[in-house]
Amino acid sequence: MTTGAIIAIVVIAIIVIALLMMIPRMRARSVERRRMRELESRRTAEAERHRGEASERERRADVAEQKARMAQQAAERERADARLHEERATMHERGMADDELIGSHEREDFAGVAGTEDRPAEDTTMRRGTVDENRADEGRFEREERPVDRDERIER
Repeated sequence: MTTGAIIAIVVIAIIVIALLMMIPRMRARSVERRRMRELESRRTAEAERHRGEASERERRADVAEQKARMAQQAAERERADARLHEERATMHERGMADDELIGSHEREDFAGVAGTEDRPAEDTTMRRGTVDENRADEGRFEREERPVDRDERIER
């Protein structure tokens, strides 16, 4: 064998030994890259899951806020209705709304007792609208509450 062939065999042997030593490192890098891709995939999936949950909770919070606003408005409406009924009760206590309790065919029977004869006919308006309009409103409030007979209304 010639010197050139020996040198070639030695160089090839060194290359083969170097490759054999590098193969485990290359496999380790390959495994590491695969693990990194898997971890990144899991991170992305988890982040998407959290974003979906956040958007769902945000939607539920918006619905809850809207319901709360509606409940607040309903409470304000109930307070206004309560104030209206309180004002009507005060008017009845003072005898300022006797004309609502006494029908036109009964006016003569209650002539000396009711406070209707002291007021002129034009002064039958309440805070808003005419007596007839307020009677229509009264019917609206009675529908929202439990039915009340005429005798109970007078006691209030």
